[in-house]
Amino acid sequence: MLSGRRPRDKTRMNETTRHTPVPDSVRTASLGSLFLTFLKIGSTAFGGFMALISVVQNYVVERRKLISHEEMLDGVSLATILPGPVAVNVVAYVGYRMRGWLGALVSAGAVILPSFLLLVCLSYAYFRFGQMPAVGRFFMGFIPAVTGIILVAAWNMGKKTIKRPTEAVITAAAFGLLIGLGGFVITVAIIGASGLAGWLMFRGKAPANPAPAKSKQISTEAVPGARRPRSNGVLAMLLTAPSLWSLNLTAAGKLLVTFGGMSLLLFGGGYVFIPLIQQIVVDDYGWVSRQEFIDAIALGQVTPGPILISAAFIGYKVSGLLGAAAATVGIFTPPAVVMIVSSHFLDRIRQSAAIQAGLRGIRSAVIGMIAASALMVGKTAPIGLVALFIFVASVIALLRFKVETALIIPVAGVAGLVFY
Repeated sequence: MLSGRRPRDKTRMNETTRHTPVPDSVRTASLGSLFLTFLKIGSTAFGGFMALISVVQNYVVERRKLISHEEMLDGVSLATILPGPVAVNVVAYVGYRMRGWLGALVSAGAVILPSFLLLVCLSYAYFRFGQMPAVGRFFMGFIPAVTGIILVAAWNMGKKTIKRPTEAVITAAAFGLLIGLGGFVITVAIIGASGLAGWLMFRGKAPANPAPAKSKQISTEAVPGARRPRSNGVLAMLLTAPSLWSLNLTAAGKLLVTFGGMSLLLFGGGYVFIPLIQQIVVDDYGWVSRQEFIDAIALGQVTPGPILISAAFIGYKVSGLLGAAAATVGIFTPPAVVMIVSSHFLDRIRQSAAIQAGLRGIRSAVIGMIAASALMVGKTAPIGLVALFIFVASVIALLRFKVETALIIPVAGVAGLVFY
């Protein structure tokens, strides 16, 4: 009896190791716990998509250890080359890794909810009272803190990822290219080149993991489906043409279809999206004026979460609260679905030694890209001793005293209100 049980226990242990880099008890975190965790993250993650990713890294990987460090980097790498908002796609990926589709829905919804509610309130105030200068001063205060948060995230990831000089070279090259050239094409080129470099440098050194059990993976026939949403994006773009007005849809329905179609065509981060969105919502449909669009982007910057929450402002102008909700669902949901489906494909191929070697190179490049984003965010901060003090204090608080970002960012914002 006893000897017969040991092989089964060993098999079960191997399967656990195969599928879950972190303990099963952590994987089964309740949906309520996921909701509260990402609600807290979404309430404090000011400063753009990389700031949000850095806060997620701090909470999910460093503090609560809900997923492994490698999984987080793989999620960031995948989200970078897929359409839609990178940060929300990463959050959906994290939720899916722990609790499947429902976990993805709960996590993404929770991280967006605070910024959505805040932007709806700001939209109401904007259309009733006009512009609000105090919001800008708050923004000036937390930008130096956000710079420190992103830099610390890059440092913590780098300590665990960069083990050899060759990996450091990949990180430095990615940093330099993104700072010097930038843009979505360069980002994709960095991911591709670092993957190739990793394969060339580490293919004989990265051990292959056992193939995953079929019961927890999609079939190979389903893998091509991960690309179908991209082709469907072309169809979705057609739905955003003026012929949409001939359809018997409500204003909220038009917003949902329009932003859903655009979301599958937007690559490269929130700021890259702005020209296309402006062309459609300002020039083609006239939903908002050019000045209102600029103000929508500004409000998206001073609220926590992704900049594309600005869609809620436009939706609110067109159809009130229902319009804000429709635009928000449209801009975030389709890319999140593409992200999750694509992660199945990643799970199937990541078990080979060649893919693992390539991922080592990509992870190193992602560290450099995160560090570069810290510098780019820092350039937007006001110059002076106050900004320098906020930056240094934030870094020390994170590295030395392990203070939560939920405390750092609001304090920095209040400092901005006081000193600016």
